[in-house]
Amino acid sequence: MDVEDEDSARARALSVLRSALDDAGVAWEQPSGDPYTCVATLPGTRKLSTTCSLRVGEHTLSINAFVVRHPDENHEAFYRWLLERNTRLYGIAYAIDRLGDVYLAGRLPLAAVTPEEVDRLLGAVLSSADEPFNTLLELGFATAIRREWEWRTKRGESTRNLEAFTRLTGGDGA
Repeated sequence: MDVEDEDSARARALSVLRSALDDAGVAWEQPSGDPYTCVATLPGTRKLSTTCSLRVGEHTLSINAFVVRHPDENHEAFYRWLLERNTRLYGIAYAIDRLGDVYLAGRLPLAAVTPEEVDRLLGAVLSSADEPFNTLLELGFATAIRREWEWRTKRGESTRNLEAFTRLTGGDGA
């Protein structure tokens, strides 16, 4: 493929990506100085939002999304859970950076960038960041959740946003 063909494939993929984001009603922006990157915000229920960076490269569309910071505890079970879950994901995989923070990362060849594939990839990111979010918090941050619940109850503060963790806290989320 010559340079002109690569440029047209890249421009086509970028156009498809932008249209797919707009059609899906996903909020997105383009960082200044980088015409080939879109930063999209996917709304969630457990994890309030997931920010995704979608970059149209010379040969691939890459996607990266932050999921959760590195766990405080229970590292082996936490990372094992991620690796086991990787076998069931479409187009993406859990990955960690040098600090142990968890991301979702994936790539598609430019020829595969269609509105349907962009939608499917964004759906995979959203479900893989949002659905297991509380499980990841329980696995890697149980002690911090218990401390937070105890601190709030001693001060008479609301524990409403900790309701999902009553199995850990023994509380009622009042």
